Amino acid sequence: MKFPRRGLYAITQPEGKSLEQILRDVEAALKGGAVAIQYRDKQPLDAVGLARQLLTLCRAYQAPLLINDSVELALKVAADGVHLGKDDGSIAEARRRLGAEAIIGVSCYNDVQKACAAAGHGADYVAFGRFFPSGSKPLAAPAELSTLIQARQLLSLPIVAIGGILPENGGQLLAAGADLLAVIGGVFDREPQASALAYQALFHS
Repeated sequence: MKFPRRGLYAITQPEGKSLEQILRDVEAALKGGAVAIQYRDKQPLDAVGLARQLLTLCRAYQAPLLINDSVELALKVAADGVHLGKDDGSIAEARRRLGAEAIIGVSCYNDVQKACAAAGHGADYVAFGRFFPSGSKPLAAPAELSTLIQARQLLSLPIVAIGGILPENGGQLLAAGADLLAVIGGVFDREPQASALAYQALFHS
């Protein structure tokens, strides 16, 4: 499965929720138009079981499932790909283990040169952020709109923006060059289907 060129990239918010609630929330986001899902879970109780159920759900909506941080878990559940942070190993190693068809995304924070290097090493998308204060990553270093503008001029692969993005502020990131908006709280702190629909409107305005 290919990584989408444009749309809402919803990232799971499993903390304090039952398995059923997480799956319900993710399905609601998919119904609202999320084009990709990332499974992010800093304190998993049953990562393999949940990831497998998320994959089944994503298949039903023809959206790719990526695993945050863990090539191992992506391999174990045959997910569509992995998202790599700065301490999660190399693109080459992820590609070797997951195969030519896997989607590999890379966090580039506020660093266009890192994104260009990632593209050169075969990343399928690059992510910049955080752009706004974020409850999920309160200590993350801020990124600037100028980074998106510069990246758009230099890169042809999809550009993801992340960090405190709401329907009220996401439009400026798309205007600066982002293709996808990666969102946790803005979708899952609210009613997920209605929230996803509100983001989708930004891509059609």
